[in-house]
Formats: sequence, structure tokens, C-alpha cells
Amino acid sequence: MFWRKQASHFDLDDAEQRQAKIKELRAALGPLSACGEKYCNEACLVRYLEARNWNVDKSRKMLEESLKWRAARRPEDIRWPDVSVEAETGKMYRAPFTDREGRTVIVMRPAKQNTSSHEGQLQYLTYTLENAALNLPQGQDKMVWLIDFTGWTLAHRSPFKTSRESISTVQNHYPERLSAAFMFNPPKIFEASFKVLKVLIDPKSAQKLNFVYKENEESMKTMYNHIDPEVLPVEFGGKNNVVYNHEDYSKLMTRDDIKTASFWGADGNHAMNGHSVPEGKSQSSLTVAKAS
Repeated sequence: MFWRKQASHFDLDDAEQRQAKIKELRAALGPLSACGEKYCNEACLVRYLEARNWNVDKSRKMLEESLKWRAARRPEDIRWPDVSVEAETGKMYRAPFTDREGRTVIVMRPAKQNTSSHEGQLQYLTYTLENAALNLPQGQDKMVWLIDFTGWTLAHRSPFKTSRESISTVQNHYPERLSAAFMFNPPKIFEASFKVLKVLIDPKSAQKLNFVYKENEESMKTMYNHIDPEVLPVEFGGKNNVVYNHEDYSKLMTRDDIKTASFWGADGNHAMNGHSVPEGKSQSSLTVAKAS
């Protein structure tokens, strides 16, 4: 009598099977530097496994590419003076409020684009993502994006090369970091641009995108379910009279640079060259906005 070998079935809800996959991925990576070990903690490994449907080989390849990217781009070495010019108009910043689960919120305002530097814009995106991860509360590893299209026209459209590399950076090197994204008041003309860019976005991430309109009560409820209107700024349909203030934000980022350097054991002068972002740091109590 012959027995047919049963194909192994991975049960996502089985804690033992999950741990076995995590252990397998860690072993597949081989020896890592001290910084690599910091980056490849359990939460990190889980994110890469989730991004590749718990296929260890595909997850390993993705993670190895991220480690190469981090070695080349050195995101943990970027400091506020390197990118502050990109932030002068408030086109992207970590919000002074969180979502209902305490997650970091990143505000993006493409109509306030103030430079044409491909490298500068990518560096600032990377810095902002690193900072957002630094300030995630214990037990959270995802963030929320609020993309405000107020005043956006085709003249504000980023070059395709910059958009493509930005999407690649987020998807390939910050996997499973996005909880939800809210596209606030996008104009009709944006839809044509979005159709071109959407082909670059993986389906899993695309499902997290929500189009919301200030005059559409039902769509606003979607955002309110994630962000309390009491903390949401008035300009985004909330009740909070706060606005971006570059001077205050610069002070906050300067302090956060010290936290980053401390985490890496660096002196704050670009001395570190490892591969990581911190996990589970508490959000700074500093405010970056003033009452209008």
C-alpha cells in the first residue's frame, strides 16, 4: 500500500507555524552585522513574510534587497539639516496627532512641492518614513497617510521617475508599514494621473487607499473612523485649529535626530552605517503645530 504525501499547509493563525517560518527566515539570512541584527528583529521579519504571503524564499530575497538598499542609501544616517529645505512649505511632515489606535500619521501635501530635486525628495521621503517608524507606539508597526490634494494641479505633478522610485521605496523597503491612506479632496484631473501610477502599486496596498471629500459626509466618515475629528485639523475636515509651523517642526526633528543617533549608538554626525529602523518607541510629547 502506498501513502500519498500530503502537501504541507501553512495556517496563518497557528502560532507554532508562524514561529517556524520566522525562525526559518532568520536562519536563511545567515550572519548579520550588529546593525543588521537590530533591523531584522522579529517584527521586521514578520512584515517581510506578510509582504510575500509567508513564502520564506521570497521574503528572504526581498529582505536582502532592503539590506542592500539601506547599505547604499544609509537612511539611519539622514539628519534634519540634510532635508530641512524640503520641508519648508510643509509638503510632508509627521502630524502632531495620531489615529484612534495611536499610530503615527504622515501628512503629505503635493500642492506645496517646493523643489525639483529627485534625490532631495527621495531622501526626505526616506527620512520621514524612518522618523514615523521611530515614533510608533509599543505594539504598533503601521502608520497612516493623509494626502491632501487641496490646490493640486498638473503643474504640481512629480516626474514619473520620482513617483516610480518613491512607490518602490515604500513598497519594497517599508513593507506592511501602511495601515490606511486617505486621499483628501483629489481633483478630477488627478484621476488620470492616478490610473498611470496605480499599475505600480501592489493590490494589497491599493486596497488601503481611500478617496475622501470634504463635502461628502459618507466619505469623511471613513476617515473619522480612523482619526478622531476632535484631533484632526480644520483644514482636513476636523475641529482642531492647528497648522504646520516649520520652526516648531525643525525643533522637534532636531530632538528626534538625537533619539535616532542614540538608538544606533551614533554620535549624531553620520557615524553609523547599519541597517535598521527602531521598533516600538513612544511618540514624542513635543508639539509641532501652533493654534491658528
